Amino acid sequence: MAVAKVQYFGTGRRKTSVARVRLVPGNGKIVVNNKAMDDYFGLETLKAIIKQPLQTVEMEDKFDVLVNVRGGGHSGQAEAIRHGIARALVKADGELRPVLKKEGYLTRDPRMKERKKYGLRKARRAPQFSKR
Repeated sequence: MAVAKVQYFGTGRRKTSVARVRLVPGNGKIVVNNKAMDDYFGLETLKAIIKQPLQTVEMEDKFDVLVNVRGGGHSGQAEAIRHGIARALVKADGELRPVLKKEGYLTRDPRMKERKKYGLRKARRAPQFSKR
């Protein structure tokens, strides 16, 4: 019979991005959509955003992070991954919740793109006004 692996799951969201995160005991490898994080995200700032929850609780080397992320752009995806990692860490160890909550990693950022209104060019951008 197969030995059950210990895994912790977390779902992170930001704007239109949804990240399904799996934490597996390991040595700190982060894989996003079957690619190494360095290959998937080019900017160092995005890589830093993803690592924030692990660095906050000093567990960078204790878990491998496996992520499937869809929707949105690079920044939204990175923040969705951060949200998912934080949620998975809380499932792994409930004692971490106050620390992650204080840093704001467990709070889903509610800001979304505002819908376009009729009579306007964008959500708030009105057509140019002509006096004559």
